Amino acid sequence: MINAFYKKHILKFKQASGTSRGILKTKETWFLILHKNEKIGIGECAVFRGLSVDDRPDYEDKLKWLCSNINQDFNDLYFQLTEFPSIQFGLETAFKSLASEDSFNLFPSEFTNGKEAIPINGLIWMGSEAFMKQQIKEKIVSGFHCIKMKIGAIDFQSEINLIKSIRNEFTPKDIELRVDANGAFQPNEALEKLKVLSDFDIHSIEQPIKQGQIDDMARLCEETPLPIALDEELIGVFSEKESLLQQINPQYIILKPSLVGGFKGNDQWIDSAKKYKIGWWITSALESNIGLNAIAQYTHTKQSPLPQGLGTGSLFTNNFPSPLVVKNGTLQYNISKKWNFNL
Repeated sequence: MINAFYKKHILKFKQASGTSRGILKTKETWFLILHKNEKIGIGECAVFRGLSVDDRPDYEDKLKWLCSNINQDFNDLYFQLTEFPSIQFGLETAFKSLASEDSFNLFPSEFTNGKEAIPINGLIWMGSEAFMKQQIKEKIVSGFHCIKMKIGAIDFQSEINLIKSIRNEFTPKDIELRVDANGAFQPNEALEKLKVLSDFDIHSIEQPIKQGQIDDMARLCEETPLPIALDEELIGVFSEKESLLQQINPQYIILKPSLVGGFKGNDQWIDSAKKYKIGWWITSALESNIGLNAIAQYTHTKQSPLPQGLGTGSLFTNNFPSPLVVKNGTLQYNISKKWNFNL
């Protein structure tokens, strides 16, 4: 018999972080905790307010329901949580944690024994031109070879000037440059902006226009001078994954397990992407180290050669101490460091 309860936790950013959707100072998350005999399992239900499809008034009610029904068949529970992908992720992770020897080694591998690292991108948050320049210098000094810039909050020309300054100093061989517009461009201006960006050897742009504009996005992916990666476009797509990719035919998709139904949902997207020769990488959605650990271990099993978006663990003042360490542009698992999950 499994006993289950949940607990809310508010993560606090060390520094207010800007996106085209606004400034982030805190991030709400929930933990699903399972007990069976003397064993404990921990899963993170990382709802992202304003972005997750399960940002709903009945979110906590669904967690209560799950805890009351935790001894039902796992697959039935997962299916009944279809409209709550972040809870699906927490459920999967909690059961993996319960089954593991130490609650945290969910996918034992050369990553979790400290012998292999995961290449990641360095994330540049929006802000003033000076603030963004400062972040870029710090990431380069820290050994990152791939940088992802959030764009769309300051004026476009200032962002271009920033990108130009990077390229004046670092070639594409030195630094791979990704940009993320978070849907900030209007459909009628997006192609021209992509043409301007393409002069600077940009690896890809995430979600140039808002999700849900399927025909516009399909046209953009067909005509674009630089690769487009779908991100928010995948959120809330429960059953028509292959159909969406076939219709839009992007160059890449970006997968956030907390937003697409956990590992099972992630696998479905990857299978569909492979069918249409669409590239992909995996990104965290500002989870605590509990969720980030699960995503990182899962990601390593996929053996993608691309830099992943998993460098978010150091953003918060009240994250949980863990073996996860960012070093030389990679995420590593330092087995000499211990977990401290204390709510």
